[in-house]
This record gives sequence, structure tokens and C-alpha cells, in this order.
Amino acid sequence: MAELSTAPFTISRVFDAPRDRVWKAWTEPERLKQWWGPRGFKTHTCTVDLRPGGFFHYGMTAPDGTETWGRFLYREIVPPERMVVIVSFSDRDLGVTRHPWSPQWPLQILSTMTLEALGEKKTRVSVEWVPYEATEEERRTFFEGRDSMQQGWTGTLDQLVAYFAKG
Repeated sequence: MAELSTAPFTISRVFDAPRDRVWKAWTEPERLKQWWGPRGFKTHTCTVDLRPGGFFHYGMTAPDGTETWGRFLYREIVPPERMVVIVSFSDRDLGVTRHPWSPQWPLQILSTMTLEALGEKKTRVSVEWVPYEATEEERRTFFEGRDSMQQGWTGTLDQLVAYFAKG
């Protein structure tokens, strides 16, 4: 189980959009606000300071009306092909908080996102998540949460597909 609990979670999707457009959708607040988050969630707050050491900070309303906050701390940015971030749940003041529904979830996730141009009009986005500075219990919770991550990321990427379909 120890080996499995450290294996990264990965997901990828091909989008009908050129890589520059996909990069902008991931890095510009007015675009992120239109699609970011799992299916059924509504992003109400979105700020981006796109530089190493800067943050993507967002607030969402869940389908049940509860408010959720999150943040990405940018570690590496290589436009338009790659970014490495530390993902955390947050509060409205940008503080790091525990997962609101899973207290044993890792406090921080190291995430690498790559954008691969597939010709002129398509882009493959790949996201990899691995617990960062996590306890064994947090790594186990991460491993056991793969179905939930798959569902959440699938819904989020579905929303990005819909965003691009609008033109």
C-alpha cells in the first residue's frame, strides 16, 4: 500500500482549441471564472498573480450553497506549455485550510499541468497531482480519494470543453 499511496493521480483531455487559447483559459481570471471548478460549482471570486511565488485564488459556491475557497501557489511557469503549482484549500484571506469534507486530505498537493499542441487547433492538457509534504495518513487518504478526484476533474474539464464550445 505504501507504494500505491505515493503514486500520482493523472488525468488528461484533448480540447478543440489551440494551445495559446487553452493557456489563456487557465491563466486569465475573467476566463477562469467562466469555467473553473467541478460540475455544479459556481466560481464567484477569481484572482491570478501569474508569476513564481504568485497565486491563483478562487472562491466557489457548491451546489448545496456552501462556500469553498482554494489557491494555487505558482512554482514554475513556462507559457504556454507548463505550470507547476502547490494546490491547497484556502479561506477568503489566502490562508491554507483543511479540505472541508475530508480532514485527512493532504494539506498541499504538488500539481504539474502540461499543454501539448496537437497541430494548430487541438491541445492535450495533462494534470498530475501528488501529495506534497504529506503524512502517511494523508497519502493514504489521497490514494483512496482517486475516484472522487476523477469525478471532480472530469466535471471541471467538461466545463472547459463547454467554455470552448461557446466560441
